[in-house]
Amino acid sequence: MIPNPLLDRMEVITIAGYITDEKMHIARDYLEKTTREACGIKPEEVEVTDAALLALIENYCREAGVRNLQKHIEKIYRKIALLLVRQGASNEPAIAEVQVVEPEEALVECADDLSIKAVESETGAEPDVTDTKKIQESEATKTIEKVVVDSPNIADFVGKPVFHAERIYDRTPIGVVMGLAWTAMGGSTLYIETSQVEAILLEKEPDNPYFANSKVHLHVPAGATPKDGPSAGCTMITSLLSLATKKLVKKDLAMTGEVTLTGKILPIGGVR
Repeated sequence: MIPNPLLDRMEVITIAGYITDEKMHIARDYLEKTTREACGIKPEEVEVTDAALLALIENYCREAGVRNLQKHIEKIYRKIALLLVRQGASNEPAIAEVQVVEPEEALVECADDLSIKAVESETGAEPDVTDTKKIQESEATKTIEKVVVDSPNIADFVGKPVFHAERIYDRTPIGVVMGLAWTAMGGSTLYIETSQVEAILLEKEPDNPYFANSKVHLHVPAGATPKDGPSAGCTMITSLLSLATKKLVKKDLAMTGEVTLTGKILPIGGVR
């Protein structure tokens, strides 16, 4: 904790976290390229699709930065390198076998070679070309199967997803509205449908005799997670209006904003 007198003399620089689109560009243009080169893998030997990177960002790496994303990409490429090695993807030239012979045998072989070369030079005949070089070239350029990392098999490289889809309804029931929320990892969504809410949220449900005589109940899922903030008013009112009018709210619509006592929605910040 910085003391207030010292903080007053400092300039506070707020650095916003990366959004999904920015993480995609960083992962594709920098993280993946440098990791692939560090692992010694050629571009034609592997393909990491955009769907795999998107699944990695949304289901494993929701933090504001990209450090955890880099760790996951490095983990993926380490496993890819292992798969390529198991397939025999070695581009190094084959090593010729060395045969150890006795000194006397070596002298005899050298004499035989010299006599053969002398005869070939006199007759003008070319020496026979063996297939050793061709065999070495064929062994050096083995065909390998390209490793493709996609969203269906991303779990084979980094394990089960840490985060799951926040949309729990294919069609939102009457009285259920999706709201926008902020967490330490960035933006999120939550459904308003009562749970452990803080004092600020409780102000959205004033002491009114109508609620004592009517069975109106608001619930925010994940009750064990504390929730606080003034911007849930817009979502709660929309939930009540949906219940009163018997009309569904669009499943892909989320909202946030504080509502005044006269029904005005106040502007919000932090939206990019």
